[in-house]
Amino acid sequence: MRATRWVWRWRRNPLRRRTDVLEAWVGLAAVVLMLVAGTAVGWTTGSLAHQALRQTVRDQHRHRHPVTATTLRALPGRAAESERETTGGREGHRVVARWPGPDGGTLSGVVAVRHAARPGYRFALWTDDRGRVSGRPMDEDTAAVHAGLAGAATAAATAGLVEAVRRLVVWRLARRRYALWDRAWRRAAHTWGRADAGS
Repeated sequence: MRATRWVWRWRRNPLRRRTDVLEAWVGLAAVVLMLVAGTAVGWTTGSLAHQALRQTVRDQHRHRHPVTATTLRALPGRAAESERETTGGREGHRVVARWPGPDGGTLSGVVAVRHAARPGYRFALWTDDRGRVSGRPMDEDTAAVHAGLAGAATAAATAGLVEAVRRLVVWRLARRRYALWDRAWRRAAHTWGRADAGS
């Protein structure tokens, strides 16, 4: 039904108004903009985000190093959210552990681990250039997924913006159409029911 009404706006007939033609052109322009501009903006944003994220991946792999930590003792309580973020998403238990530092010495601190660990338990840990505990570095696949999501979100936002503008223009056209109808009715009211009005 909507497609039939949209096609009707393009056909030549005495009932078609100028606002109908403008509304049809606005709809066509909106579809083209959603396809062209939305795709272009989404692709550009995704490409730029992918370049930035690939640089982040390179930097993280250059400055984060895997080491083997050894549990010294377990601590009561669950790991806090900040500790889980620092240790690459591990959650569950907190332990005091030691690990080799970049200068050959030994460092220690509180680390979150997935499972309860007895003293002497060894596990993998990521540290930065100064030996501090850090999260696992991002990989290329994760960077590509994030870039794709950024591009898709930007494309959707662009399409939404175009649709919002289209709705605003159609609303203004409808108000203009109603105003023209009111004027026509006021003109017709002066001659309504008169025998010599020619209606």
